[in-house]
Amino acid sequence: MELLTQIVWLFVLAVPVACISWTVTHEEIFREPHEWCVKRSKNEKFLLTRKFFYLFTCEYCFSHYITIAFLILTDYKLLLNDWRGYILAGFSLVFMANIYMSLFALLRQAIKKEKVEIEKIENETDNEKLINK
Repeated sequence: MELLTQIVWLFVLAVPVACISWTVTHEEIFREPHEWCVKRSKNEKFLLTRKFFYLFTCEYCFSHYITIAFLILTDYKLLLNDWRGYILAGFSLVFMANIYMSLFALLRQAIKKEKVEIEKIENETDNEKLINK
């Protein structure tokens, strides 16, 4: 595979890795399993059990396992055509996926801040209308 094609694969393959990792660890649809895993990661007796459940609560940790699954599914290798290519691809995909998730988190934070500011302005306007009546 040409280097340019490998780079395109890197940027594109990181999108579903980021999407799945973020969705499982942050979104409302997985809230109950997430809360259950958080509780188990804090209260389990054995260290390995706590760490196992922690993997489902941290998007960075979880992205490693999603990346492994995608490497198996796609047979994607980066720069080298042997096992070393898998290792390079794996860490590169995790890196890119986490950049995407960080950007997404910043975007969501900015949108939330904007909504709060708009709501504050609307409340002030409503209060002024009530006072003027």
